Amino acid sequence: QVQLVESGGGLVQPGGSLRLSCASSVSIFSVDYMGWYRQAPGKERELVAAMTGSLINYADSVKGRFTISRDNTENTWSLQMNSLKPEDTAVYYCKATYQLQTYWGQGTQVTVSS
Repeated sequence: QVQLVESGGGLVQPGGSLRLSCASSVSIFSVDYMGWYRQAPGKERELVAAMTGSLINYADSVKGRFTISRDNTENTWSLQMNSLKPEDTAVYYCKATYQLQTYWGQGTQVTVSS
């Protein structure tokens, strides 16, 4: 069983930055897949960024603006979001795959508005 806890969401103006973090209850050395997804009202949940091993991929809509990274000492992974746009407004979820099971965090709201 893995517990994931997101933090760092909030309200930011267009062009601003936020950093989301996902804290894992298990060592991330044992986590096979770490990702960030988002779900806007009335839309399906979509991949934002993910890493597995040394591979990282981003949604086209966030390339060049968002960066996913990991902190092995803190058992966390983060999403640095720069140049935020109103269309980035959504609930952001972290996702992990551990021992063939998938786990989700509870979500954190990101609102980009002036």
